[in-house]
Amino acid sequence: MRELSLHILDIVNNSIKADSTLIEIGIEEDDKINKLTIIIKDNGKGMDDELLKKVNDPFTTSRTTRTVGLGIPLFKNAALLCGGSFDIKSKPDVGTIVTASFVLNHIDRQPLGDMSSTLLTMITANSDIVFVYHHVVNGKGFILNTQQIKERLGNVPITTPEVVLWLKDYIQEGLTNII
Repeated sequence: MRELSLHILDIVNNSIKADSTLIEIGIEEDDKINKLTIIIKDNGKGMDDELLKKVNDPFTTSRTTRTVGLGIPLFKNAALLCGGSFDIKSKPDVGTIVTASFVLNHIDRQPLGDMSSTLLTMITANSDIVFVYHHVVNGKGFILNTQQIKERLGNVPITTPEVVLWLKDYIQEGLTNII
């Protein structure tokens, strides 16, 4: 994968397959400490200790359609290749937390990528899931909570074309304002 946003999308897809109803994505960029941190938390099925130990192995997957699961190993490798760290915590019937940190200015760090389009894709393709996105750049933050948006919309679906266009602009503006 060429962008971190695609790694995030892949991990979020794991959360969706684990029957999550709430997925939280946190990104913090801090020039002072030269660090980028990405945290993805869900309330899905979670993993027991045995599966958690194996999850970094690309030949461990819960899917029956193929026997290779590269998402977590690739995300971990992306973090470690640029002086960062990677951690997964999980409990059955509670959920999973994936944390990856990167040296912000490392030459091998992949760019964050198009988080606006990535978020919009996740939200519109999975409108029944609550997404909470929190992105902080050097202390300036942007928060998106689809539950709050849905409450404001009332009976109007979040996937209505006019709402999707507004959501796209809202996300782009929010991310632009923190840079």
